Amino acid sequence: MKNKKIRIGIAGLGTVGSGVVNLLDKNKEEIFRRTGFEIEIAAISATDKTKQRDCDITGFKFYSNPLDLIDSEQIDIIVELIGGDKVAKELVLKSIKKNIHVVTANKALIALHGNEISEISEKNQCDVAFEASVAGAVPIIKVIRESLSANKIFWIAGIINGTTNFILTKMLQTKKNFDDVLEEAKKLGYAEADPAFDIGGIDAAHKLAILSSISFGIPLDFNSIYVEGIENIELDDLNYAKELGYVIKHLAIGRRVKNGIELRVHPCLIPNTRLIANVDGVKNAVVVSSDAAGPTLYYGAGAGSLATASSVVSDIIDISRKIISKSNVSVPLQSYQQGSQSKENILNIREIKSRYYLRIRVINEPGVLARITKIFGSKSISIESILQKEDLINDEFVPIVLVTHAVVEKNITDALVDIENLEVVKDKIIKIRIEELN
Repeated sequence: MKNKKIRIGIAGLGTVGSGVVNLLDKNKEEIFRRTGFEIEIAAISATDKTKQRDCDITGFKFYSNPLDLIDSEQIDIIVELIGGDKVAKELVLKSIKKNIHVVTANKALIALHGNEISEISEKNQCDVAFEASVAGAVPIIKVIRESLSANKIFWIAGIINGTTNFILTKMLQTKKNFDDVLEEAKKLGYAEADPAFDIGGIDAAHKLAILSSISFGIPLDFNSIYVEGIENIELDDLNYAKELGYVIKHLAIGRRVKNGIELRVHPCLIPNTRLIANVDGVKNAVVVSSDAAGPTLYYGAGAGSLATASSVVSDIIDISRKIISKSNVSVPLQSYQQGSQSKENILNIREIKSRYYLRIRVINEPGVLARITKIFGSKSISIESILQKEDLINDEFVPIVLVTHAVVEKNITDALVDIENLEVVKDKIIKIRIEELN
């Protein structure tokens, strides 16, 4: 390639697509100084050319259909930023079959169709890079696939959704309830008009599917992940957790255990002394624990136009270096060589072992606690500590906050069913798992 120029097409000009256009222009000279080649935007695609955007698209060839772009233009890389998993999948697979490399920020696409994409990309010797699909500007994909490639990874745990982290942080800081803080998040642009995927944990589960596959050498399997959102977390729980020396965070967890792998997304109490416990607002962080490197933490902006564009352009540069050097050596899409992945047992949530925080609202009368602890004893559940509020002594209903020793989830779930059936117990019991992360 005499002039050392890489031609790319960009499909999708939303927040991230606009950021990529701006970053390539803003840091054109810096990129050339680092790489020795030029990245040229050959064409762009979006549904509406006249829409007001945060980037200047004057002078670029424009296609309303991204499939027309790859059919009509001679490009080296297509940058898929349209989102969703239907048109995006068609675009990515068609690009690969035309020997066009792919960069994407689409976590749903990789989580749901990554196994197929990986197989076809290897067959066609095309790279598919997806750093921006998890944790925005935090280079966690590269770390796991490359920097920790000599390690056996034991577990990963991450705050990988900025919306849920903002809500939990703001509730504790402002003493406002969930609904009020959610509305604030929408106004600030931290939550979508329909935030169900974020607050319900689906977004984090897509990302965990990706992280667990490249960490443990297992096929992508989104449907095997246990998912729980933050909708039932109340300000009382955040305050009680703080009193007990913990912080509540919404975590995505993947862990090797003796009888398989745990894959779960849910709120957790974590000790306030852990670094990840102090990751607030819309920031993301991932802890990776491996045999040689030990536990390592990766922190940064989990979203945002230029922050996410940073990861996208990094992937463009990596693939461009391969094209220019005419190398046939690539890091496999799923980190492990095709055919070397193992089909591990993914534990059902009822099989995991954990400590638990429980908040039980009961009638304020003698003997209630004894009836509850009797049921726990019948299920082999040991209580570590009990928190009762003396200032509520004259109230008709009072909360009892319990912390258990480690127990299999099936036992705790079955016990709570029996306890909720007691006439002295009001409302549904709040159960939050405790993670020490050590």
